[in-house]
Amino acid sequence: MYWIWAALMLLSSDSIAAQTPLRFAISDSWAMPMVQIDQGKPTQGILHDMMVSLATQVGHPVEFHVMARARVQTAMEHGDIDVRCYAAQSWLPNQSGDYIWSIPLLFQRDWLVSANAHATPVTLESLAPQNIGAVLNYTYPSLQPLFDSGHLYRDDARSQEQVLEKLLAGRYRYAVSNQWSLDWFNQKLSAEQRLQGVAILQEQSVGCYVRNDPKLPVQRILRTLLKMKMSGEIDAIIQLYTGSVEQDPDAFAQP
Repeated sequence: MYWIWAALMLLSSDSIAAQTPLRFAISDSWAMPMVQIDQGKPTQGILHDMMVSLATQVGHPVEFHVMARARVQTAMEHGDIDVRCYAAQSWLPNQSGDYIWSIPLLFQRDWLVSANAHATPVTLESLAPQNIGAVLNYTYPSLQPLFDSGHLYRDDARSQEQVLEKLLAGRYRYAVSNQWSLDWFNQKLSAEQRLQGVAILQEQSVGCYVRNDPKLPVQRILRTLLKMKMSGEIDAIIQLYTGSVEQDPDAFAQP
């Protein structure tokens, strides 16, 4: 009887282990088409769909943790989160902990954006001292020297969508936005209202990284992400929400 009970307990433990959720970080500053957050939970978007597919293919339930961007790395270090996506190693120069990075999966372009329908391209050095709309806790390497010198000033909002709404409302003349959020925001505006990119601030490939924990199927996660990228699945998700896919030509040449 003891051996039957022990066998049942072992099977039960294996079943529970197989159902351990894969925990993903969701930044509350993200906006569509990256993710839609409704009542504190992500419901759709490029990153939402990509994470759900990854967890499903790895064989684990998905669990989302929505938090401020500034808290994400601490949550990873404390073991509260397993996977973080839409990140670059250059954004985390002082990263502590043991992590393994995926290949580049997505391509990000950041713009300096104007609400002036007749805006023309600008150079950052030519801007008069003024406020620039930015997302709280985001870093902008090309703008940072101008912020540090006091030539330009950050006007932070909690999310990318709020930044663009404030720009549209005339709270400042220029703001920073990634290409996807800019295109998505412009969809709801008339041609005369649409925000215009006036200077490219940064172009960079981003990916995911995983805590190197023996309790996690780390290599299976990384192999699945590679398969999703190489098969075209990730690009198909992007195209579903944006209508197109823009690739970084040097993405797979990076170490």
